[in-house]
Amino acid sequence: MAEVYDNIAEQFKKFHSMLLIQYVITYTYFHLLGDVTEKSILDLACGEGFYTRLLKQNGAARLVGVDISSEMIKLARQEEEKEPKGIEYIIADVAEIGFIDNFDLVVASFVLNYASTKEQLLKMCQTIYANLKPGSRFVTLNNNLELLPDFYHKNEKYGFAKSCASSLQEGIPLTITLIFSSDSEKVSFDNYYLSKATYEWALRSVGFKDIRWHHPVVSPEGVQKYGEDFWQDAIDYPFALGITCLK
Repeated sequence: MAEVYDNIAEQFKKFHSMLLIQYVITYTYFHLLGDVTEKSILDLACGEGFYTRLLKQNGAARLVGVDISSEMIKLARQEEEKEPKGIEYIIADVAEIGFIDNFDLVVASFVLNYASTKEQLLKMCQTIYANLKPGSRFVTLNNNLELLPDFYHKNEKYGFAKSCASSLQEGIPLTITLIFSSDSEKVSFDNYYLSKATYEWALRSVGFKDIRWHHPVVSPEGVQKYGEDFWQDAIDYPFALGITCLK
């Protein structure tokens, strides 16, 4: 996985300018995160640090970003050098990094969906739980596990194509293709399907409680610019969901 993202790190910087990300996914994510003022935050699968920097701008006191891709972290550190925010970046596998510190909040944008087995998922959840203070939350964005392959095409209008080689079963690869509208450039990578029941088993097994799944919401700006009809498929057949849970 590290090599895949090392190869597409520069292209992936365009991810957060995609309409679905800009007006739906990011808006939903920060709504779930709530007020981060003066919080210490561990950002897992931080990529080139887009959300990490945004969290800092929103008032977080301390931020540590972790990603498996050295090229992604290189880009994040370059941004930190250009405009220092006091963010620490670490190259590491989420499943292997272990304890870093006790954080007020652990966040992740699309990390659990890289686990291809329940054992890998459990190890990720153990890392997340170990780095949270008691009573604190884990907030993440995740591939929508309940969207059936018959409806994958519904998100192609937003630049997100998804495919799988067979019917959904535990551990099957899901190929995600991002189509950047500005130049029709494409990048592809694999997530993996594990059932919602498997996710809840892993989260509960490490000790999480109050596990909730959240459907995306379109930002008022997105509705104003493109109209409600444009976003209807994104709401009816969401590409991603939010997950929150409590230690």
